[in-house]
Order: sequence, then C-alpha cells, then structure tokens
Amino acid sequence: MTTRSPTGVPAPPATATRPRPVTTADDPGDPDLRVAVVVPCHDEAASITRVVIDFAAALPGAQIYVYDNASSDQTSALAEQAGAIVYREPRKGKGNVTRRMFADVDADVYVMVDGDGTYDASSSPKMLDLLLHDRLDMVVGTRQPVADDANVYRKGHSTGNAAFSRALNAVLGGCFTDIFSGYRVMSKRFVKSFPIQSTGFEIETELSAHAVEVGAAYAEVPTAYGSRDDGSSSKLRTYRDGTRIMFTLIRLFEAMRPLQFFAICFALLTAVAFALGIPVVNDYARTGLVLRFPTAILAMSVQIVAFLCLTSGVILKSVRRARQEARRLVYLQHRAPSSIDSRS
Repeated sequence: MTTRSPTGVPAPPATATRPRPVTTADDPGDPDLRVAVVVPCHDEAASITRVVIDFAAALPGAQIYVYDNASSDQTSALAEQAGAIVYREPRKGKGNVTRRMFADVDADVYVMVDGDGTYDASSSPKMLDLLLHDRLDMVVGTRQPVADDANVYRKGHSTGNAAFSRALNAVLGGCFTDIFSGYRVMSKRFVKSFPIQSTGFEIETELSAHAVEVGAAYAEVPTAYGSRDDGSSSKLRTYRDGTRIMFTLIRLFEAMRPLQFFAICFALLTAVAFALGIPVVNDYARTGLVLRFPTAILAMSVQIVAFLCLTSGVILKSVRRARQEARRLVYLQHRAPSSIDSRS
C-alpha cells in the first residue's frame, strides 16, 4: 500500500531511503557508511543533469536524491535519466522542501547542495573526510568566486552575505563567514534534531543557528563557486528575501536569547517613558500640580509594559533552557559519524 504525506504526495518507499554504503578517501574500508546527496531544486533543467553526474562521480556509492520543488520544466525527468531518485514537494519554498528531505531520507551523512550547478562537486570528498575524521556535525562549503567569472554574485549579494553573517555571529555567538551557503555536509544526529520552521531561503540561517543552539561541532571549507548555467535563473529576490532573513534573525534572537532581547525592549520602553514623564515631573516640581494627566498616564503605562517585557525575558530564559536541553537530548540519541566508529 502506498503511504502519503500530509500534502497528498506519495511518500518514498522505506527501502528507497537507505543509501548505499560509500567509500571515502579517509576511510576506504568502512562498508556501512551511508551517504545521501540531497538536492532541492525548482526549475533547474539547465543544470540538474550535470549536478547529478558530477556528484555521482565525486562520491561513488552515495545515493543522490533530487527533490523537485514544484518545477514547471523537465527537472524531474532529467534528474531521473541521470540516475537520481526523484521525489516532488508541491509546497514552494526551500524550507518546505528541506523539511521534506530531512524527514524522508535516512543516512549517516547528508550532503546538501543546490541544483543550480554553482557548487563544486569535487570539494565534497574533502568536506566528507573532514566531517568523519574530526567527528563534526556540519561542514559548510564557503563560497569562493571563480576568478575569471564576473557573474557569480549579483550586485550587493556579497556585501549582504558578509553583513548578515556578522549579525548572526553577534546575535547568536557563532563564527560563520558564509551563512547563506547552500553547500553543507551534515551528520545524521544534526539533521534529525533540526526542527525546521522556515519555508523559504531562511533555511540556511536556521541551520547555522541550530548548530549554535545544540552545541554542534562545525567547520568551514572554502569551495569554488561559479555562475549559473545558461538557461538557469536565480530564485532569490534580493529585497524580499533579504527582509525575510532579517526578520528570521530577529525571531532567532528572541527565541535563543530571550533575556537579552527583552532587556533591550525594556531599555527602549524605559527611555520612552522617561522622555514622556520628565516634563510632567518638572511641572509638578515647579507648580505642585500635575498639569498633563494624559501624558503622565501614558508614561506610567509604557513603564509598566517595560517591566512586563523584562519579566517575560526572565521567564522565557528558563523556558529556552528547557527547550535547549530537549533538543540536545534528541541530538545525542544518534552517534557521530566517524571513520573510527566500530559499526555493527
């Protein structure tokens, strides 16, 4: 009997979600390591064949999954012809398709890469070996533009990436240099403990935040980054998606650092209350009368809200600690992938 997801799309058969063992340069003798290359894509017919073929050559034995995110072209057919296992996710948005991939596919290591052909497949063995050798949970391929390719980044994208990376590090305490990279090698325990909430391009920001949240070990590896193939167009909208990512950062700050977030709210509201209340106090000191009752009431109300914010921050800090412990326990249910693990 065919099972279906909540969206009504047939779910992958259980046998199809167990990737074949893969051989790596670091551990040529490990017969049990299962590596899955997961490729989210939308209208990438121009490049998907090359992506599948390149990663099949770079990681022999790895199983390649292409998740077609409501494409209107021949992405699915071309990926299947190239040898990938293809599934479809009708809900548009990279977050939606990533949620589906992480739920469906069972592997020891996940290599996530965009289907636009901009990432270097030959870097994946090095990233995989680093993950295994150092017992990491995530290796991020930081994008290094190809020297002779002037069309890699659109205007402002490089500056925006650097700014958002610094903001994430300042807000959450990480040390990422390219939070928007779609090229990542991740352990099973990292993937299966990741509660995806975003629906769009904010997913990379959430992945980085999750690494900080659960205390996962991660590293970055420079990888070549080129422009798209002819006929392929970017789905990223600079201002729309930039705004969504900015609000995601604010939401993550509130969720992961509630006391600091609400302390800032307290300070801002207190400043407003003082600005409103000082003239009232001055009038009272001079005349002995409260001449501005509406202003006095407003100032008092703003200060009460400020204290409520501070109280909320104290309470939510305890809630956040409990939630962090729960995530950490889920994370620790799986062992780290390693070339020196004794596997049964």
